[in-house]
Amino acid sequence: MIEARHLRVLRAVAATGSFSAAGRELGCTQPAVSQQMKALEASVGTPLLVRSGREMRLTQAGEALVRHANGILAGLTAAEEEVAAIAGLRAGRVRLVSFPSGSSTLVPTALAALRAAHPGTRVSLEEAEPPRSVELLREGDCDVALAFRYEGAAGAEEWEDLVVRPLLTDRLVALVPERHPLAHAGSVAIGELAGEPWIAGCPRCRGQLVAACESAGFTPRIDFATDDYPAVVGLVGAGLGVAVLPQLAIESVRPRGARTVTLEPAVRREIVALTLPDLAQVPAVAATLDELARAASRQGRDT
Repeated sequence: MIEARHLRVLRAVAATGSFSAAGRELGCTQPAVSQQMKALEASVGTPLLVRSGREMRLTQAGEALVRHANGILAGLTAAEEEVAAIAGLRAGRVRLVSFPSGSSTLVPTALAALRAAHPGTRVSLEEAEPPRSVELLREGDCDVALAFRYEGAAGAEEWEDLVVRPLLTDRLVALVPERHPLAHAGSVAIGELAGEPWIAGCPRCRGQLVAACESAGFTPRIDFATDDYPAVVGLVGAGLGVAVLPQLAIESVRPRGARTVTLEPAVRREIVALTLPDLAQVPAVAATLDELARAASRQGRDT
C-alpha cells in the first residue's frame, strides 16, 4: 500500500535531486528520507530512483508515480480541509424530516439559530408523519427525524435502536365552533362531545382520537378527515364539526370561528428528535439536535 507520507518524500527527492536536500526541505534527516524511499520501493515492487554517485535520477516508474503524486496529494489536502471544515461546523449538510406541526413551530426557530451560529451548515427539510419519517431515517434518506408518540400507546420499543432526544410533551385540546355550547367551558371531557360530527387529522392522530373516544364509551362519527391542520380549523370554524388537535398544531394556525377547550382527562404526545447512533457523532447533526431542543424549551415557556 502506498502511503501519502512516502509520496511526499518522493516528490521532495524528485524536486531537490538528493536525499539530503529533500531532508532539509521536509525537516527530517537524510537517513530518514532513505528509509522512507526504500519502504516506498518495497511497497510498489520496483525501483523508483537510480543512484549514481551524488546524483539521484527517477526511473520510468518513479516518473509515473511523481506525476500521479501531485494529484493524489492535492486531493488529500482538499479532503483534509473539507473534513476539518465539517468537523469544525464551517461546512456540513443535515437532512431533516418533520411532521407538519413541528415544521411550522419548532423547526423554523431551530434552523434560524443553527444558521446564525454555523452559517456554513446547510439543512434540507422534508415533511413526513411517523412512522414514515422513522422509516426514512432507518433507510438512510435523512439524518434527523422529528417524530411523536402518544403516552400509553403500544410500540414503545420501536425506537430502541435509535438515539432519542426528548423535546417536549404536547397536550391535545378540543376545538369547537365559537358558538358551540361548550366554547367557553373551562374544560371538557371527550365524552361530552359524543354526539358531535368530527373532523379527524393525520392517520396516527386519527387512530388516537378513535381510541380516546372508545375508551369514553362511544365511536366518533367522522365526517371529514384531512392531514392539513388549517383545513381542520377551517372546518370547525365553519361549524361543520369538532376536533381534537395537538396544542403544537394550534400554535401556527389562527383558529378563526373556533375555540380551544382544555381536554380532560389529559391526552399527551411526546415530541422527540431521532437519529442513528453513528450520525449522533456528526457535529452538524449534534448541533441540529441541540437547536431543536432549545427551540422546544422556548416553545414550552411560550405555551
